Amino acid sequence: MVKLFNTLTRKIEEFKPISEGKVGLYECGPTVYQYAHIGNLRTYIFGDVLRRVLEFNGYQVKEVMNITDVGHLTSDQDSGEDKLEKEAKKVGESAWELSQKYTAAFVEDLKKLNILLPEIMPKATDHIPEQLGLIQKLELKGFTYQTTDGIYFDTSKLKDYGKLARLNLSGQQAGARVEENLEKRSQHDFALWKFSKPDEARQMEWDSPWGTGFPGWHIECSAMSTMYLGQPFDIHTGGIDHIPVHHTNEIAQSEAAYGKSLANYFLHGEFLVWNEAKMGKSAGNIFTLSQLSEQGYDSLSFRYLSLTAHYRSKLNFSLYSLQAAQNALTSLRQTVSSWPAPTEVNREFEKKFKEKINHDLDTPGSLALVWELVGSSLPDEIKAATLFRFDEVLGLNLLQSQVNIDLATQKLINEREEARDRKDFAKADLIRSQITNLGYILRDTEAGPKWFKTRD
Repeated sequence: MVKLFNTLTRKIEEFKPISEGKVGLYECGPTVYQYAHIGNLRTYIFGDVLRRVLEFNGYQVKEVMNITDVGHLTSDQDSGEDKLEKEAKKVGESAWELSQKYTAAFVEDLKKLNILLPEIMPKATDHIPEQLGLIQKLELKGFTYQTTDGIYFDTSKLKDYGKLARLNLSGQQAGARVEENLEKRSQHDFALWKFSKPDEARQMEWDSPWGTGFPGWHIECSAMSTMYLGQPFDIHTGGIDHIPVHHTNEIAQSEAAYGKSLANYFLHGEFLVWNEAKMGKSAGNIFTLSQLSEQGYDSLSFRYLSLTAHYRSKLNFSLYSLQAAQNALTSLRQTVSSWPAPTEVNREFEKKFKEKINHDLDTPGSLALVWELVGSSLPDEIKAATLFRFDEVLGLNLLQSQVNIDLATQKLINEREEARDRKDFAKADLIRSQITNLGYILRDTEAGPKWFKTRD
């Protein structure tokens, strides 16, 4: 039985899929105007663990993750510049090329973190007709109004607007204006379609029944999730910062259009914190995965670090904590590399693991069980099989610690052994350095050298 904390109800609930044995999962993807930072990536590690847990329990998961390549403005209140267009102007590149560049970089980061790639990764710019169709549906039902800068959703027309974030709208006067846009009827109303400004040379704009422009930030997720998963679908995930605006507005426009729930379960991951502040591009306190790699950290060490905290808890990041995670992962790999080939899974440990991970994705408790298993008196070949079973969810690629290496590296290992036999320790140390540079660490044992992979 999988139990998940549902933001809609603020309770841990038993997961019950809409269709037996199948799960529709939608994850809010990145806005591809810069490289993703590790605060962003922590959210996708949480989403990956969720998918792996569902598959671990026998579900067939259809995962969709959008790519936002237009419409996300510098303010969540529908003001400011389009983030992608702004960055394109800044660096003097095409917005289209920039989005392709950062989308490709994001996918590479997912691979480095051993995150299973979603079955479908739709781009907002590829689904303009679907977004226009949804806006027209809302217009026909009376949920929209037009201002000089766009088409807006009228939140006063939806009785339960704000239910996800539990917004208190009681103090809001009817017809209240907002300083940033005096034509908005309410501070909570949001843009469905923005008009291009007459004096603005946009690279990304389209014709619409209301005028040339581009979609609002929220409409893409409603249009694409319904297109690929139907409505309602099972689970919607994202960062905790999506609760008050983005996911709240997704729910509003989708449920207004179709008269039924958008998704049955909403799950949200907490922030990664650096120097007591949320890690974010606007704050300028970010690390990218590549920056960590340049400092000698294995990408999977960050995954390990992310697993040490529950997804609904803030994770305090430091290079010290990352080094501790890398040391723990290295120790685990060294241990695995000394074990014989796996045989059978210990069912008692498997049961304990399933109980922990099925209870709202308890990764800290699951990691503790990993070390309990490693220190147990079970035969090593059973430990190996059991640990590799755990790793189907944890995603630390521990099986690679026992994989065969390429012939060139094997030749270097043999040459080092010959140098050690000749007592030529200087040459042996030099060869060890060469092997390390190839991404392996050697461990000398009574049974001969053991190795494990230490880099992506």
